[in-house]
Amino acid sequence: MKDKKLLVVSAHAADFVWRAGGTIAKYIKHGAEVKIIVLSFGTRGESNDLWKQEGQTAESVKAIRKGESAGAAAILGVEQIEFWDFEDYPMTITRERLDRMAETIRMFRPDIILTHDKKDAINPDHDAVRNFVFQASIMSNSAGVRFGETLATKQMQLYGFEPHQTEISDFMLGTIIDITETYEQKVQAMKCFKAQGHLIEYYTQRAFMRGNHARRLSGVKDYQYAESFSNFFPRVATEF
Repeated sequence: MKDKKLLVVSAHAADFVWRAGGTIAKYIKHGAEVKIIVLSFGTRGESNDLWKQEGQTAESVKAIRKGESAGAAAILGVEQIEFWDFEDYPMTITRERLDRMAETIRMFRPDIILTHDKKDAINPDHDAVRNFVFQASIMSNSAGVRFGETLATKQMQLYGFEPHQTEISDFMLGTIIDITETYEQKVQAMKCFKAQGHLIEYYTQRAFMRGNHARRLSGVKDYQYAESFSNFFPRVATEF
């Protein structure tokens, strides 16, 4: 992990924590450079508990969500986080936004990109972001797509978050990452999200379940908690 560069693109304020918080913290702990892009605050579609408060406004919800997201990122050890402030529900992808993401990828030059998987049964924002990031990554690799003097990137590894509704989203588990050493950081980061507090127990149970899978598949008994991801591309190697 040392000297690796990891780019994480999150549709909403908390997605990167629920789905990859332990992995992010682990990479940082072991010397990787991590950059997170939060595309929207989830003001319209992922802040229901906040909207139950009398007199709530979109701007106040946005401010709360930004504070929660920034606080969680700090707990994970993240030093580079950008908030692009797109409107959610729906997430609209324009050519200008594609160019911005492709140029960002070129400038950061990640070895790995984590983002949403290809299908989320009840959240089309996540589907849109997956397509957005994938297309921008291919643009970044293409020499004919010009952004000043920045050079085209080589093909980086792309992985998709496990969606909330795994079984009904056609999720294909490709990689399991042990997060036992950073699990408590993830728990503390999840607790930052008062707007979605009901999800903390769910993702705690999910980490435990994936930890069980990690033990069974690897034979390593020290694996207690884990996160899982889909593989955008097959693994390439000289041997199995």
